[in-house]
Amino acid sequence: MKRTLPLLLLLSLGGCSERLAELGRAPSMAPIENPGGARPISMPMPAAQTAPAEANSLWRQGSRTFLRDQRAAQVGDLVTVLVAIEDRAQLQNTTERSRANSESLGLPRLLGLDASYGRLLPNGFDPSRLVSGASDSSSAGAGQIQRTETVTLRVAATVTQALPNGNLVVAGRQQVRVNHELRDLQVSGIIRPQDIASDNTVKHDRLAEARIAYGGRGTMSDVQQPRYGQQLLDIILPF
Repeated sequence: MKRTLPLLLLLSLGGCSERLAELGRAPSMAPIENPGGARPISMPMPAAQTAPAEANSLWRQGSRTFLRDQRAAQVGDLVTVLVAIEDRAQLQNTTERSRANSESLGLPRLLGLDASYGRLLPNGFDPSRLVSGASDSSSAGAGQIQRTETVTLRVAATVTQALPNGNLVVAGRQQVRVNHELRDLQVSGIIRPQDIASDNTVKHDRLAEARIAYGGRGTMSDVQQPRYGQQLLDIILPF
């Protein structure tokens, strides 16, 4: 126990080092960087096809109009992702279980030792009722979940990769700081160029492998979550 307390103290101080550095100051924003990171995304791709050359044609391959297409089409272009999530879920479960057991065991004769039962147990003994046991158990459980989530956001994302089949990998991040509260929004996924609207926007439900995170940190967020010590105990305590 004496060794456990210093270990817990070191772990709590290590998790608070970043927070202590910002004591009395607003949360610092992350620097602008490549939102896609250095790791490329690998997805199943169809066989590459060569577009046929058409002489004396005014139609540009891949273009939607005779004029220049302003929608995102290559690495580095920007596209606005419209996040409009409105989910509702309701679950209700009821479980009941009961069980009753009764066991009885007797050994009237065992290797001729039944004649010695009287000497070993002078207070009286019935060998036909050597062991007798009974058990009764019951359990009942009820659970109910009701969840309603509504998120409406707009965030500009950058095309970080163009896949061989024409799909685009996009990733975007937006940070907003008000007083001492920092809000962080992250969006990433894979979109089809056909799903990009004429105003260069795409809905979040058109993103494959969509990853949408909306959270933050600051003085208000600190109050809304348990302290590091309580979170640690919730993980390691078995009961």
